[in-house]
Amino acid sequence: MASALIGGRRFDWGSRVYLMGIVNVTPDSFSGDGLAHDPEAAVALGLRMVAEGADLLDVGGESTRPGHTPVSAEEEIARAVPVVARLAREARVPISVDTSKLAVAEAALEAGAALVNDVWGLQRAPGIAALCARREAGLVLMHNQAGHEYGDLLAEIASRLRQSLAAALGAGVPRERVLLDPGIGFGKTAEQNVQVLRHLERLRELGQPLLVGVSRKGFLARIFGLEEPEARVDGTAAAVAAAVLRGADVVRVHDVARMARVVRVAEGLR
Repeated sequence: MASALIGGRRFDWGSRVYLMGIVNVTPDSFSGDGLAHDPEAAVALGLRMVAEGADLLDVGGESTRPGHTPVSAEEEIARAVPVVARLAREARVPISVDTSKLAVAEAALEAGAALVNDVWGLQRAPGIAALCARREAGLVLMHNQAGHEYGDLLAEIASRLRQSLAAALGAGVPRERVLLDPGIGFGKTAEQNVQVLRHLERLRELGQPLLVGVSRKGFLARIFGLEEPEARVDGTAAAVAAAVLRGADVVRVHDVARMARVVRVAEGLR
């Protein structure tokens, strides 16, 4: 795979696994780490993650957990963009904004973000692709759908990601700046999430770098009984290792220092 220049940093896809640290500026994050009312703490968290080994930071101003309360673009901008702006100045790694709203993506890129992480894969705001092309930004396209009815799970995920990728390329985003995310925890049952992780290599056939987010997610409790926070981190470590062994290029995590060690070992084994 080709390398990409994103936010002034070169990413050599296929040469190593990169870590994306999660900075939630929401009051209702599923993992309990939301910092909507404390932007200083959010910035401090992001800087600590970089010191621990994060290669990118992903800032989100609206929870995407099941049953979350939607917020307006104005509220999302008020939460996320000041944190994006500070981290873009201070963190020395590319900053991603986790949003599916065009106005939020535009404001975040103006504030210094270098990627847009769209959990709806351009389904809700197709204009994000042209915006990223114009601003020379990276773009993460995630598989997502309402409900979890599938015929062939992996084939249908691949088909939807292929459509999202075609839309991004058609809008002018260079192929090397587009990452694909299978959407663990989105539009899938716990059992389906496990199936996606088991067969992640099938999505390598799409020819794009893969971003995988398993950190602290609910399937770890529902399938494996890992209810307690510390147990979720242990389960995350196992799932991150599995993702790396099956070809993930980027892993999106809350616990950067611990997962950096997991990634280093898993990389050495694949």
